[in-house]
Amino acid sequence: MDENVGSALLIRARNAIAAELGQPTAPEPDAAALGTPGATFVTLTQDGHLRGCIGSLETRQPLDADVRANARAAAFGDPRFSPLRSSELARTRIEVSLLTPAVPLDFANEEDAIRKLRPGVDGVILEAQGRRATFLPQVWENLPEPHLFLNLLKQKAGLPADFWAPDVKLFIYGVQKWQEAQKR
Repeated sequence: MDENVGSALLIRARNAIAAELGQPTAPEPDAAALGTPGATFVTLTQDGHLRGCIGSLETRQPLDADVRANARAAAFGDPRFSPLRSSELARTRIEVSLLTPAVPLDFANEEDAIRKLRPGVDGVILEAQGRRATFLPQVWENLPEPHLFLNLLKQKAGLPADFWAPDVKLFIYGVQKWQEAQKR
């Protein structure tokens, strides 16, 4: 996807949040790709700190609808944070990640899985014992060590950091991401 799609997704994400808060919205540029199915994650930050992150792991709807729904969910429905207040929007930076389809990672055991993960490249989905969690590839920036990355992903799924079982499944995916300019 090109930069035009990225800026169109960013504007739609911000507009979805602004509309919920009763704030003015910006004109939305057209991009044909917005009508195609896609899976997005919307990440909100303030002063470099996470303020919300919600997304879709599978393609279920057109990109336009997906990014709007995930922007609203990141702003108002991320259980780790209180809902975004109107006074916060101006200093909130938005990043939209467009996911590639996830593919299973073939591995023999935990050490083999860790060896096969590509820091900075792979988004990872972990499934085990009826639980599921993901880290976007961007998480590698703060967790560059594969053992720690995987241990914290297990904890995000509600499992102990040292958990491992034969039913563990890992899937990897990539992203194309766009980010608003740094808020001042």
